[in-house]
Amino acid sequence: MQVAELEAIARTLRAHAVRMIYHARGAHLGSCLSIADILACLYWDTLRIDHDRFILSKGHAAAILYAALAERGFFPVEELATYCAFNSRLTGHVTSGVPGVELSSGSLGHGLPVGCGMALAAKRDWSPARIVVLVSDGELDEGSNWEAILFAAHHKLDNLLLIVDYNKIQSFGRVQEVLDLDPLADKFRAFRWAVREVDGHAMAQLADTFGNLPFSGGKPGVVIAHTRKGKGVSFMEDDLAWHYRSPTQEQLAIALEELGENGLH
Repeated sequence: MQVAELEAIARTLRAHAVRMIYHARGAHLGSCLSIADILACLYWDTLRIDHDRFILSKGHAAAILYAALAERGFFPVEELATYCAFNSRLTGHVTSGVPGVELSSGSLGHGLPVGCGMALAAKRDWSPARIVVLVSDGELDEGSNWEAILFAAHHKLDNLLLIVDYNKIQSFGRVQEVLDLDPLADKFRAFRWAVREVDGHAMAQLADTFGNLPFSGGKPGVVIAHTRKGKGVSFMEDDLAWHYRSPTQEQLAIALEELGENGLH
């Protein structure tokens, strides 16, 4: 798919997330917007839907994953309007039972360990499946991830790809201030991973990087995607407040206009 088409899909996903979180009076909009380009590239260009498996470990960004799954045809787009409503299966954190969802997530630090198990099982079954796990940067504070990082390298899981949404902001502050991860790429190299760093909003870079898997035979791969929280909506970008805040009707209208969308519904 052409880069311009993927960028248009990412804008559509962002608009869905903004509407969903507005109507639900929900949270985590900034966390959704930072990964829209990554999800668009994965679901429309990289993932082999019949074989590969994707885990969104940062499960609080559920709205944008549901948007991607709906637009990709896993369930009707109209169902997005039920996000966080009573009895809806589209809950505020990613929940299995929704078509296309591999793992319930939300309690951070679970996605990568489960992904390692999937990758090891695929290796032993001689399966062509690739396992892709997307984590937040703040999530790497969890020790379970570093155990999994050791495990993946030890078992030479080159069918495993980890993507880090490195937007530099976590729940209560900047990553550098809460628990500094740098030098992050060097840490992964020391753990014997094949490392790539990209602009997480440069679609051509994403497509080229994801299109060259595995990065190194016998090594798990990690893409450190440098992103901006709230990307795509000017007044939300790089602002900690949008980790939890939901937009007002006026802010919704401005956001949708910036995303090239018309109408509030």
